[in-house]
Amino acid sequence: MKKIHLLSEEVAQKIAAGEVVERPVSVVKELVENCLDAGATDVRVELLDGGKRLIKVQDDGSGMDREDAALCFRRHSTSKLATEEDLERIATLGFRGEALASIAAVSRLTLRTQDGADDRGTMIEREGERLVAVTDIAFPRGTSVEVRDLFFNLPARQKFLRSGSSELGPVSKYVTQAALAAPGVRFTLVHGAREVIACPPVMTLRERVFQIFGKKMVDGLMDVAAEEGGGRIEGLASRPLAGRSDKTVQYFFVNGRPVKDRILMAALNQAYAGILERGRSPEAFLFLSLPYADVDVNVHPAKAEVRFKDTQLVFRLVLRAVGEGAARGHTIKEVLPAVGDKGPAGRVAEEGAAWTSRGLGFGPIAADRFAPGAGARPAPGTDWTATSADVRTAKGPAVLGQYENMYIVAAGEDGLLVIDQHNAHERVLFEKYREIDRERLWPRKTLLIPPLLELSPSAVVSFEANAALFEDVGFRVEAMGGRSYALKEYPDLFKPEQAADIFLGLLEEAGQKTAEDRREHMLATLACKTAVKAGEPLTREKMGYLVEELFKTSQPALCPHGRPIVVRVEKSVIDKGLGRRQEGVKPTFCSKR
Repeated sequence: MKKIHLLSEEVAQKIAAGEVVERPVSVVKELVENCLDAGATDVRVELLDGGKRLIKVQDDGSGMDREDAALCFRRHSTSKLATEEDLERIATLGFRGEALASIAAVSRLTLRTQDGADDRGTMIEREGERLVAVTDIAFPRGTSVEVRDLFFNLPARQKFLRSGSSELGPVSKYVTQAALAAPGVRFTLVHGAREVIACPPVMTLRERVFQIFGKKMVDGLMDVAAEEGGGRIEGLASRPLAGRSDKTVQYFFVNGRPVKDRILMAALNQAYAGILERGRSPEAFLFLSLPYADVDVNVHPAKAEVRFKDTQLVFRLVLRAVGEGAARGHTIKEVLPAVGDKGPAGRVAEEGAAWTSRGLGFGPIAADRFAPGAGARPAPGTDWTATSADVRTAKGPAVLGQYENMYIVAAGEDGLLVIDQHNAHERVLFEKYREIDRERLWPRKTLLIPPLLELSPSAVVSFEANAALFEDVGFRVEAMGGRSYALKEYPDLFKPEQAADIFLGLLEEAGQKTAEDRREHMLATLACKTAVKAGEPLTREKMGYLVEELFKTSQPALCPHGRPIVVRVEKSVIDKGLGRRQEGVKPTFCSKR
């Protein structure tokens, strides 16, 4: 007796539909993609009970005549592909011709459409696999699809749907993605009687982000762009020191298609290493454009993932875009801004890149005082508020002294800077070590009596995976049998008795990092181990040198591990606290100045 048999057409279609339609958001995604592919400029989505009872998507796109409307419910019927070669250059959001057939197989569906060729539109009603009616109707140019009672004929799938409010969340997020991808299209999402999203068409991505997320987020974003080898990336991303505590506002688009991609996420996280404080994640709206032949979009049933021909190019584009944007947008952390004062972020938002932070040596725009690598010199006409000649300097903020042998206090026209001496030195050393590493000029020192290290099994694996990297930065380690190793040479940056502990610390951390992160993280750790420590007294000359070198670096605001280096107390805050006269304000305590 044979065991293998063909499934019926009805069962086969329901199985296929399950790959495309998982829940209401799947239906909305497929229908909205059809709207955009049809050239719509107005897309309206209406839901009842999170889409379980009703999903209605209407557009003003090209529409269909009766023949095309009838054919669109046949599986693999599409206007977007014709030959096998077309799969190599997919430029549309949809292409498989499965969406309407899959949705209709598990719902009660009504399609209304008109292509503008005459005054007559077409209405098609279906219930599961059964065609109910085909009718001539009066209808404007465009298409409307109503999907009722999703999974009415698949109770096993229906019971896995969540509550209406829970199903609304993913739909809202998808419509947000679609609106970000197409700023020139009007998007409306209505749930019951409530309008959840209303986005009129705009000209730019920044305007669209403002519509959806508000002014506060827009103020914390910088423009990013990079181009290489036929690829281009552009968009908006968090300014240095901004960001958020989660990763919920990271949107990626490839050739206009919203995607979830681990390569892009990893590149973004690496790009912000040392730019954001620890525990903060960047906000990002990144649009990657590549030749269609260099992107495979046919790798996921819901078309939510893609595969790149050259992942290294994609990685480099993200790193360059964020790095160059950050170099134009450094900020110093504010402390206690004056009441009513908008602070640098507000002033930059209102006045643009022309606003500069007076006398601080480094404001929210990188070019406002010291370009990275340039001499730390004040702008012409700058007048430091410090009056003692011995603390004036022509090479940066005026150093006043050291507080608790931990912080360097410096004066500028806009207030006081408090600089963490360890974090500042760590940043300076990190950039020097990175240059040494780039040139492979590490100073090495041989230990007369090499310490013998007994490594754990996991440490042995970590060392074997990173042996070449340790050798590159000056650690020469030889196997002595079993899990015993001898440390023969070390980089001549610290005392000999520190070499073994520093090597073991680097080894432990190297095992926890990805290959892309290891070299930078090792350099950052070396800088941390060799920087001046909190509690170490410094001479005035050393403090002045450290401050001068800090503001020559590419990122004076954060140490390589993401800790803040500088905070500022604005002069207006000091004046207010001490009752000094401010513009148009009567002094509180004393009229004498």
